[in-house]
This record gives sequence, C-alpha cells and structure tokens, in this order.
Amino acid sequence: MRINTLLFLAWLVITNPASAQLSRAQFSSLENILGEKSTFSSHMTGFVLFDLDSQRVVYEKNSQLNFIPASTTKLFTLFAAVAILQDSTQTLRYLPAGDTLKIWGAGDPSWKYQDFLQPNFEKIWKNYRVIQFSDANQISPAFGYGWQWDDYYFDYSAERSPLPIYGNLLEVKKVGNRAEVFPSRFQKSIVTTTLPIKELERDFHSNSFSYNPNTFQGRERYIPLLTSGQLTSELAQELTGKIWIYKKEAMPDNTSLFRGAPLFPLLREMMLESDNFIAEQLLWMVSDRLFQTLDTERAIEYVQKTFFFDLPDQPKWVDGSGLSRHNLFTPRSMVVLIDKLYRIVPEDQLNALLPTGGKTGTLKNTFQAAQPYIFAKSGSMSNLYSLAGLVRTKSGKTYAFAFMNSNFLSRPSAIRAEVEKVMATVRDIL
Repeated sequence: MRINTLLFLAWLVITNPASAQLSRAQFSSLENILGEKSTFSSHMTGFVLFDLDSQRVVYEKNSQLNFIPASTTKLFTLFAAVAILQDSTQTLRYLPAGDTLKIWGAGDPSWKYQDFLQPNFEKIWKNYRVIQFSDANQISPAFGYGWQWDDYYFDYSAERSPLPIYGNLLEVKKVGNRAEVFPSRFQKSIVTTTLPIKELERDFHSNSFSYNPNTFQGRERYIPLLTSGQLTSELAQELTGKIWIYKKEAMPDNTSLFRGAPLFPLLREMMLESDNFIAEQLLWMVSDRLFQTLDTERAIEYVQKTFFFDLPDQPKWVDGSGLSRHNLFTPRSMVVLIDKLYRIVPEDQLNALLPTGGKTGTLKNTFQAAQPYIFAKSGSMSNLYSLAGLVRTKSGKTYAFAFMNSNFLSRPSAIRAEVEKVMATVRDIL
C-alpha cells in the first residue's frame, strides 16, 4: 500500500491526471459537467476517480485541497474499528474484590440501545452482590473537539461515556398534549413553560426539561442526557437489580476484559444511518483496546501513524463522527482510504456496510437506478456536501471516488442533485 500511494503521488506530480485512461470524449464529458459553466464553478469542489485495478487516477479536480468531510469521517472510523477491534466490541474491564465486582466501561454502546444483541452481563456479575463502577479511565470529555455547543439537545449529538445505557438518550412521547419520557425516572424533572417552544427541551447544565403544552409537537423523539458516572450507576442498578456504587478509582493493570457483542451490526448502523454516537464510541473502544483508556486523540494519533502514514496528504482528524468542523481531508486521501478498505474488507461485506444508492441507509432515496451503482458514505452540514466510496460502471468495473463540496450558499440537496448527475455520467461513460 505504501508503494501504491507513492506511485499515486508521483503520478500526480509528473503527468496530467485528468486525462489518464480516458478517451477524449470521456474527458470532455467530465470536464463539461464539472467545469466553468457547471454548478460546481460557484463554490469549492474537489473530485477524484481512482481505478482500483490499475491503481491509477483516471480523473481529478482539486483533489489536493482540504475539505471539511462531515460524516464521511466515519470511513476513517470504520477502518480503525475493522483493523483494531476485528469482530467484537470492547465492553468493560473488571476485577473481583470479595463480594464486589469492580468495573470500568470500555465504550461499548450496545446496552439497551437500538435493537443490538445485548452483552451477556449476567455471566460477568451474577456471583457478585455489589458492582462498583468507575469512569477514571475516561480521558476525553463527553463532547468532541469542535462540536457545536447548541447541538446538545439534538439526538445526533449524544454525549460519549464509558458504559452507555439507552444510547445516553431520553425517549420522548406525546400523549395528548403531554410529554412522557423513558426512563420514567426523569418524568419528575419535567416542568411546563409558557415559552413558545415546540419540543421538550433540556437545560444545558442539568437533566431538567421543559415544554409548552400549547405548542408541543413531539417530533423530536430523543433528547441527549447529561451523562455522569453517578447517573450510569443509578440507571444500571434499576436495570440489573444489583447494588451499584460509583467510585472514581484508577484502573489497575490486572483487569480482565469482557468483549460482549458482535461488531458488525454496530459498524452497519454507523455507516447506513450515519449514527454519530456509535462512531464516537467505536473510537473509544479502539482506544481501550490499544491503551486501556478512553482517549479519542490518542487513538486517532496511533491509527494515523500506523495505518495512514502514507496518505497523500496528512489529514486533520479529530473525532469519530465528523460532527467537528475541525476535521480536514483531501479528496485524494479519501480515495486512498477507500482503496485500503477495499483491500481489507471483503467486497460483499463492504457493499453491505456502505449505503447503497436507491436501496439502503442515507442513500435510499437518492442515486436511484435499476442496477445499484453507488456504494458510498455521504456527509453534509450547512454549506458542505461530500460523498466518498465506490462506483460501479456499465462496463462492470469498480472505481473508488471522493467528491467534496464546500462554501456553497444553496441547500445541500441542490448540490447533491448535481453530484448525482456527475456520478451517473461516470457510470455511463466508463
């Protein structure tokens, strides 16, 4: 892979990459749809198309420029999880102490979240009367670096924690004009207000909630909880019927590791539904696997030095989900990442993990065709839209690509429609 990447860089420097392996007609088609008279001329656009068989770039446009990747960051997280976690989650570390079992969460998000197969905790603590929980192994804060503070009450920005329960979310239901929540212990923390708010809203500093019965719509089904080791212990005690004690005790070196759930369902949910919470917890599990601490920055540093030292451009990678606008990747580095994934993940599994145009995940309603041809991760925020993955052309070949757009004033949906036109052209002419 190092040799391939060096060849990639050398080729970019000494040749005209936009014409390699393309006929004049093919090159003109792409130039017309991506050129000065196209929608893409009014904002920053980077595009690269890479032949996985010949290991050569067949077309590129500004592939050396840095873009905010948004949720395409999850492709980096996917690689890290597959390479380091392999097939199972890191669930918790434990140490017996008489009738007490001391535990430290390792980042597994499965417990009572979605419909994931549940870790068999009972086999770990069934013979112990008391569970002592510590979060002293957590180094990174609950929020990622560069996350927007006012996302704190949206479900896509749930806090990170060592041993999450319910995905660190409060479930909200509208019953008449009332807001009812689960876990029900938080019902007593809800007050009504006369403010013209349409949803149940959480206080920034506490798990206190308010809503206006006259304007309440109940469309936001989940609200992030303010996490803490104490809250984890209280929720776990309710769930297990055992005595839980929260004590912030450093984790010794002689703990045992419990790997409690299969990894693939988590990877699939992260990729298909762009689940930010799972992405963040995956990096924490990577960190636990490597260092026995929950440290996003250290995990990223290790993965970059070990697996991504040969990228064409050093990325600025700061979180697992792409919520941060501090992430910066170039399209040509994204394509090399796709190539790496293509080499280590069987193609049928990779296609199952990547949203499929017109079929699955976040691409279910876009890139529709009689024969699916796009298998890719999208990422969007205000003023930016990216897509990176695999495109299958009518000739039967599969190419890696990265298409990154930023600084546009129109809606992301309008840019996505133009991206669709380009990718359909790629499918048809190659």
